[in-house]
Amino acid sequence: PSNKKTLRTSFLPTVLPSSVTSDMSPLQNKLLTYRRCNEQQKMLNQLLIDRALKVCRVSMEEKYHRDPVPTIPELPSTVRKYFFNILTTNYLFMKKCVQSNPVVPIQQQWLMSMLALVPQSLMEGKDRQLLAEKLLGEIIRDYEMSMRRCVVRNVLIKPDVKGLEDEEEAPLPLSPLGLDFSRPWHNSFIQAKNKILSNLHILHPTMKTLLDFGYAAFSTCLIVDFSSFRLKGPVDCESLKTDVSLSCSKAEEKILNTWYQRVISLFSQKAALNGVKLDQVDSFYNCVAMLMSNQLKELLRRTVEAFVKLFDPEDRNCLPLFKMELILDEKKMEFFPSFQDLEEAILFIVNRIGQTLQNIETVCSWLMGDTTTLDTELPNHVIVWATSTLRKSIRDNLEGPKEYFENYVERYGWLVDGTAQARIERFEEEEHSFDEYT
Repeated sequence: PSNKKTLRTSFLPTVLPSSVTSDMSPLQNKLLTYRRCNEQQKMLNQLLIDRALKVCRVSMEEKYHRDPVPTIPELPSTVRKYFFNILTTNYLFMKKCVQSNPVVPIQQQWLMSMLALVPQSLMEGKDRQLLAEKLLGEIIRDYEMSMRRCVVRNVLIKPDVKGLEDEEEAPLPLSPLGLDFSRPWHNSFIQAKNKILSNLHILHPTMKTLLDFGYAAFSTCLIVDFSSFRLKGPVDCESLKTDVSLSCSKAEEKILNTWYQRVISLFSQKAALNGVKLDQVDSFYNCVAMLMSNQLKELLRRTVEAFVKLFDPEDRNCLPLFKMELILDEKKMEFFPSFQDLEEAILFIVNRIGQTLQNIETVCSWLMGDTTTLDTELPNHVIVWATSTLRKSIRDNLEGPKEYFENYVERYGWLVDGTAQARIERFEEEEHSFDEYT
């Protein structure tokens, strides 16, 4: 019939009336046309679906002589093919629209963090800089591609129709198995940090001042100045022991009159305990005592190491010179001082350094009138190392004097050990000719 509604009569041409187009620019006209086409496409899709469902229901009713079928049967092949073509076209169009949308650019801070992980030696040179820029560009492209792929996977669902097999998108990245990126530790970390700040007294500003005092007083000095040992020329052991003892006493007196007085002056002020709770005063002063002990131990350790370094077998320019005499005493030849006395004199210096600064009162004792002293004793492993190293060096350096001594004993020992005197007495008791006597 003439009044039958068809697809051609349902959709008018996509041409706007002249009364509308006369007042619009070409760009506006194009936009309105595009919108009208989209609306017609939606109407067409809905009309096709409704018509296909209606045809299927009628055919089912005629075949089985039943009431209207409420379910949706399989569509005819022609309608299904046309419907799938529409789905494919719409999916590709929507995917193109989604991919064309701008993505959030990668943050510059991320790129700088990546570059910071590259060793500086690999960043030097013009070619290396160009290579780094090229790699950053590749990272940016991969990031944008991953972002677009992620948006497509989250926004669109690819229909399972023929023709979209090659449109398979890579799956979204999954979290690595066994790794938990949650932050359950953050609260405990903040609690531990606050507890450290309230109990770790080394972070107190007064401790920083105490560290500055120690650095200014001890960083460039030693208990004994060993640089002049070689310049003094050969020295005897007793003079060396006396000079070292005197130097240690003077150094200790100087430290007590300078560094220690500054420390006492610092803790005599009320501001030194700012922020320290009343129940934490004892632990605070324990921390002060530990810090002072460590500073003095470090000074003693560096002094011992400097002395041991004088005997370095690789560098004999600083090796001390000792005065030794070869003497004849009671029918025997020997060195004075003996090798054992020389070794004891050298080891005496290590022990004398270790005995320095051993009677310094703690700050708390000085303020309270107590007699507790700082623990400034040299660690046992330092003394053992210094002793063993010096003994080996002494043994190696005395090889020459020992050989010299043995040569003298071999050549002239019979003159002083009684052998020559016995031969003379025996000769005198015997009868000899005048020529033999001569």
